[in-house]
Amino acid sequence: MKALSLFANIGVAEAYLKGIGVDVVVANELIERRAKLYSQIYPDTNMICGDITDDKIFEKIAKCSEDKGIDVIMATPPCQGMSTAGPQDEDDARNSLICPVIKMVKRLKPRYIFIENVPLFYNTEIIVDEEKIMIPVLIEKRLGKDYKINKYVIDTKDYSVPQTRERAILLLTRKDQKKEWILPEKDKKIVTMKDAIGKLPELDPYVKDVSPEELKEMFPHYEERRKAALKISHWHIPPHHVKRQVIAMQHTPTGCTAFDNPVFFPVKENGEPVKGYHNTYKRQNWDTAAYTVTMDNRKISSQNNVHPGRKYITPDGEELYSDPRTLTLYELMVIMSLPDDWPVPQTTSEAFLRRIIGEGIPPLFVKKVFENLE
Repeated sequence: MKALSLFANIGVAEAYLKGIGVDVVVANELIERRAKLYSQIYPDTNMICGDITDDKIFEKIAKCSEDKGIDVIMATPPCQGMSTAGPQDEDDARNSLICPVIKMVKRLKPRYIFIENVPLFYNTEIIVDEEKIMIPVLIEKRLGKDYKINKYVIDTKDYSVPQTRERAILLLTRKDQKKEWILPEKDKKIVTMKDAIGKLPELDPYVKDVSPEELKEMFPHYEERRKAALKISHWHIPPHHVKRQVIAMQHTPTGCTAFDNPVFFPVKENGEPVKGYHNTYKRQNWDTAAYTVTMDNRKISSQNNVHPGRKYITPDGEELYSDPRTLTLYELMVIMSLPDDWPVPQTTSEAFLRRIIGEGIPPLFVKKVFENLE
């Protein structure tokens, strides 16, 4: 089966597809930096960089896809205008990027279509031909004659992904096909944080506003743990944090927020208490799937980003919790269900990869959906 990937980013979604016989032969991405990295990861794919709303770029994608004989379109339009993690701007131009997807479907008439977005995708109105219309109504109006449309809202934790991530999924089947594309059954067991990263040894953060001597005093095993982590993965790197945040998280139990600490409350640089939401400065849980990975996953002060940690008692009898840090990029990759052998170049910026991963859909879920076509 040959596929076209629209809004491909760096190809997180398609990480397993080649291995199950789905060949992404054409891809499109607007941002040059992402398109270049995609081509490094997937050198056999014809990556077309440019704005799909530009007629010349659209024609180039369509012509190349026709020449390759694609069977399926994958489309993951940007969701920032609809995401609960964003401003939810109904006038965000990105909300209308479903329109070139529909146009491409009508041009290529693929056998199958996979569309993915945030759940609010189903409740978003856009302006088409000077009239407001709900996105699902538009899809039905333009494609319902030729395609069977199955709409879902899923949580990726129900498909062996160790992460809670709700998504809107549309699976379209051309009406002349014998096999209708539907979702696979949910898995019976939830993969927890303990299952995913529980066997990894402790890793201390790098405290960037203290001297090397004070860092060693705070974390006597920092250097040996850092070296051990790098043997596990190039991307298993100690996150960098400031001392006051690290201390707050050392005193924060698994699954809790530092805002509940009676003494070691989050404070600003001037010592004033931080004002924030209770899903920030928060440790994850071991016995559940991870919280949704966001683009802003480097910060302790952002949503649900801190390692679960393990309780220990100091020689002075103080109760503390290990790993007072955000998850490493490697841990995020595991939680996103990316394969260990995913060939992303080691020269790639860690900050760039962290943000991209926070935008992606877990590829193990995508694999399971495509396997359901066999």
